[in-house]
Amino acid sequence: MELLQGKCVILGVTGGIAAYKMPNLASMLRKAGAEVHVVMTEHATQFITPLTFETLTGNRCVVDTFARDFKYEVTHVSLAKAADLILIAPATANVIAKLAHGIADDMLTTLVLAAKCPKLVAPSMNTAMLENPATEENIRKLKDYGFGIIDSAYGMLACRDTGKGKLPEPEELFAHIIKEIAHEKTLAGVRITVTAGPTQEAFDPVRYLTNHSSGRMGYAVAERAMLRGADVTLISGPVSLPPVPFVKLRSVVTAQDMFLAVQEVLPETDVLIMTAAVADYRPVTVAEDKVKKSEDDMTIPVERTEDILRWVGAHKQEDLYVCGFCMETQHLEESAEEKLRRKNMDMIAANNVKVEGAGFGLETNVVTIITKDNIQALPLMRKTEVADCLLDAIEQQRNGKGKTDDSCN
Repeated sequence: MELLQGKCVILGVTGGIAAYKMPNLASMLRKAGAEVHVVMTEHATQFITPLTFETLTGNRCVVDTFARDFKYEVTHVSLAKAADLILIAPATANVIAKLAHGIADDMLTTLVLAAKCPKLVAPSMNTAMLENPATEENIRKLKDYGFGIIDSAYGMLACRDTGKGKLPEPEELFAHIIKEIAHEKTLAGVRITVTAGPTQEAFDPVRYLTNHSSGRMGYAVAERAMLRGADVTLISGPVSLPPVPFVKLRSVVTAQDMFLAVQEVLPETDVLIMTAAVADYRPVTVAEDKVKKSEDDMTIPVERTEDILRWVGAHKQEDLYVCGFCMETQHLEESAEEKLRRKNMDMIAANNVKVEGAGFGLETNVVTIITKDNIQALPLMRKTEVADCLLDAIEQQRNGKGKTDDSCN
């Protein structure tokens, strides 16, 4: 399902040059399934036309408070009731001042005053205006009133000054919106640590042992947990994925690095989800110089790395929930159940890398979720969907509901 399916988002566009970025955001929201309405100030129409937004959203762009649209409804009230979220971006100093003092003298400020949904404000203006004590005080007032403030970006402004005051890119604004309304905050206050990706075990300065893990599964779990309101820490091996917004990232390289990072965060973790493909072995020694080719076969003596899940299981506090992952090529359920017991986990997600659509480097996975009381085999799914099913199951277990339901089948 699209992230914002069934959600209504109102974009309030005010009179700043950064208004040119907002059509891209409107398009992104539509593609995510949202119903999008745009409300502009008169000054905003000097920078971009209402027709642009109407073409992208399929809805009339509202500017005039007293427009005669021949609907038997009060437009600002009907939109206020329909909205799941309002984003004012770019938010000029003038509009911020109005919102901070309850002034409703145009359609946008009237709408915001009437709405009870979450409201986000993205200030965008000259640096001196942003740092003016009056503007800073008005932004503080908005925070006190419950508005979310999206920090301005740093860079060259339209006036050619360099400093803070740029409107963040549409992708960042979009991330703030989905964080706010994409999912019910069922994990609010829960501290979740996720491990992801491969580890790299060097045997000389230029080469290392590793595996094919892309980190996609762990990054999907971290993102979906964040959308549910969890406080998420992501411990990641070397991957080529962008950071997950609003998630604390700890980058590691070796299995030992990951072990130490897990040890450090464990006292402040309520749920540990170990998706990382941690190396089981590392070279006994690391050569100081590149190992040269020779006529003989190369032999690399190796030793076992620390079994992180086994250590966690041995030191597990009663209130810590642990979910591990395992990859098998045969006897999937039997092997996974044995690991579940031996490593003292609460849940294990197992997949067979020989199954089409499962395994490393793919956007999809085929997972069986196993607990002490239940086995739930999921069909082929995108990894984001697997992450949701996994988190659903963890929530049910932690809430004492026992067996997981079949909603993901």
